[in-house]
Amino acid sequence: MSEVVVVDYGAGNTRSVCAALTHLGRTSTVSADPRLIHEAPHVILPGVGSARSAMTHLEETGAATALRERFAADQPLLGICLGMQLALQASEEDGGVKGLGLLEGIVVRLDAPRIPRLGWALVEPWGETFYFAHSFVAESPDVVATSEGLVAAVRRGSFLGVQFHPEKSDAAGLEFLASCLSLA
Repeated sequence: MSEVVVVDYGAGNTRSVCAALTHLGRTSTVSADPRLIHEAPHVILPGVGSARSAMTHLEETGAATALRERFAADQPLLGICLGMQLALQASEEDGGVKGLGLLEGIVVRLDAPRIPRLGWALVEPWGETFYFAHSFVAESPDVVATSEGLVAAVRRGSFLGVQFHPEKSDAAGLEFLASCLSLA
């Protein structure tokens, strides 16, 4: 069995996440199979794509239920970008979408001079710079880090979600992924 299951929701950045995991010497499988999501030591819900199509795919495959059960069982789960946003209760994207409900909060359209927000930005209080690419942003009481006044990371129980893309963030991103994989 693979050390890491990268959840497949029909889109996303699975290839770059798997490449980063390979660089770290980890084996990974891209799948929406609920059994694999339950059994894997680590699960990553990746980013990029549409909230509605991602949630539809997760619900239809049973992956959404498996992710909720994994969270309830306090098993490690990392959400990246859209993957973090899907963990919240709802999103304004696509006219409104119900999320996984792992964390309190909603996802709203980014109110910024430039959308999408693309590029490198400092994450505080971590003191590291990561790569961001997003048009929506979380509003949640579970915030543990920010970037330019926006939510950069949320945590509740076994779930850690980040708005940035660690798999595209060079050495800092690889170090972040390695630290997430060492926690279980």
